[in-house]
Amino acid sequence: MSQTGLHGFSLIGGERTQSGGAGFRAVNPATGEKLVPEFHTATGEDLARAASLAEAAAPPFGALSAPERAAFLRAVAAELGAATEAIVARAHLETGLPFPRLQGEMGRTMGQFRLFADVLDDGLWLDARIDEALPERKPAPRADIRSMLLPLGPVAVFGASNFPLAFSVAGGDTASALAAGNPVVVKAHPAHPGTSELVGRAVQRAIAKAGLPAGVFALLFDAGIDVGRALVEHPAIKAVGFTGSTAAGQALMRLCAARPEPIPVYAEMGSANPLFILPGALRERSSAIAQHLQISFTLGSGQMCTKPGLVFLPGSGSAPFLTAFQAGAAALAPQQMLTPGIRSKYASAIQERKAEGLAASIAEAQAQVPAGQAAAIAEVFSVTLSEFQATPELEEEIFGPTTLLIHYGPGDDLLATARSLHGHLTATIHASEEDLPLATELARVLQGKAGRVIFNGYPTGVEVCAAMVHGGPFPSTSDGRSSSVGTRAILRFARPVCFQDYPDAALPRELQRANPLGILRLVNGTLSRDAQA
Repeated sequence: MSQTGLHGFSLIGGERTQSGGAGFRAVNPATGEKLVPEFHTATGEDLARAASLAEAAAPPFGALSAPERAAFLRAVAAELGAATEAIVARAHLETGLPFPRLQGEMGRTMGQFRLFADVLDDGLWLDARIDEALPERKPAPRADIRSMLLPLGPVAVFGASNFPLAFSVAGGDTASALAAGNPVVVKAHPAHPGTSELVGRAVQRAIAKAGLPAGVFALLFDAGIDVGRALVEHPAIKAVGFTGSTAAGQALMRLCAARPEPIPVYAEMGSANPLFILPGALRERSSAIAQHLQISFTLGSGQMCTKPGLVFLPGSGSAPFLTAFQAGAAALAPQQMLTPGIRSKYASAIQERKAEGLAASIAEAQAQVPAGQAAAIAEVFSVTLSEFQATPELEEEIFGPTTLLIHYGPGDDLLATARSLHGHLTATIHASEEDLPLATELARVLQGKAGRVIFNGYPTGVEVCAAMVHGGPFPSTSDGRSSSVGTRAILRFARPVCFQDYPDAALPRELQRANPLGILRLVNGTLSRDAQA
């Protein structure tokens, strides 16, 4: 074990591996320092063992009662809470994210586990349905038919770069997959392996204390893509959860579709999150919109999946807004990026946009980036609506502190432009009372283009609650019917199974006549918690 308390090896079967492949180290993006210890890529044997143990653990873990699984989820939250100080300290070194942001993200991570424990206690998510036998029905009797959602089997989860806690080893994908009764094999993100190990060890402790099969959880390291590719191709894996780039998400979709047994991929990918400012709103509150929009597009250095990267702005009357927005952007300090690689990709995308001349740069932060720091300069671009319509690539996300202003005139058809957009995670409308007729029509269009439509607000900041939808039509996600945040996330990792004419004692407890768990069920078309006669 290194002086950091980290081992640097994959976590499989309730313990760490003793050997591994090629080594790599995390880099502190604020200083360029390579951090200790060295982490070791999982071998093919490691992956096969993790998948095999997960496959063996799936039946007993999936058969646990809801109260037993809920207790386990709360135990994970408790173990994470006990390790918070060490986890946050390491995450700060590996990501450069400030302590308050990481502490808040840690609270969200623990809160997700507790939220899904509450979901299990309630039982409504199971969609338990009972249609009792009708032996006297003519011309043919009806059998006793019961159904509910059951686990899919082992799930592969990919840690995200921009949320080292809430969308990573013990993030929302892992929490929802475990809540549904599926073992999880996590491929850690190489940018924050130390954080991943500390979190993974906390999950392992919760599994051991609960007396669960060790194969319920595994954590695999790799600085590249080979382990992730082999993991999703392994026949034991039955679904994939991913947050990351469009290219990587679509590559996973192709791999999983080409398997002998295709499996679902729930990938949250790129999104530019269009924001529409209507004329009345601009006249009423241009300064406030400029101020809050600047905060939103640079939040987390623009490394948020809900960053407003497309801003539709009236050409007439926009001078006060532009003056305030440009001045604010120019005064920004260097934006700390998560990794040198992300900084490099951002810089290349900005230079490419400038070189192509497809959009004009109208504001650039003037601060200088300190030597050795993986930081970036905020940049604002501008085009006319007709230029935007003629250049489809301008709709693609640039991951970092930049946004594109799209100026429209009185004769331009915003509704037609909205209809031409592809899928995004969010869409936002800023409107005054006088704008409501157009805003209402625009909102109807945008409901088909995004998973969350916002009025007079900003898309950054995703509340973890029952009603939240964090997903959207392709290409923002691989499946626009799903959400990776909120209680709906559990539905991704379950499938309906029907039981016909089963003996009562052989049924899952959730479907037995006495309703021993007291859950809400749809019985002969009526919701009820009552036992059957």
